[in-house]
Amino acid sequence: MSERIAFRMKVHPGKIAEYKKRHDEIWPELSQALRDAGVSDYSIWHDAETDELFATLVRTADHSMTDLPRTEINKRWWAFMSDIMDYNDDGTPHVVDLKQVFHLP
Repeated sequence: MSERIAFRMKVHPGKIAEYKKRHDEIWPELSQALRDAGVSDYSIWHDAETDELFATLVRTADHSMTDLPRTEINKRWWAFMSDIMDYNDDGTPHVVDLKQVFHLP
């Protein structure tokens, strides 16, 4: 059985056009790595008032998302995006997991 998860991130003020451009041109190798890890139906939304990004994705029960940060393609993508997003001191994007409080099936 699959599950939908949600999280938020933050893009730097004035950088949403660049953020969107980079995602419009997402590297095929990264898209494939996400699919191989069991990720599908991945969407990212922007709140223009706060510059927060809200993301949802579906992952398979046997997903390997925890392995993605160790892949070379993921590390390159994070480095590529680090100039326009909030990042932690260890070079990873600042991500806040969100808990579901309602669902209408």
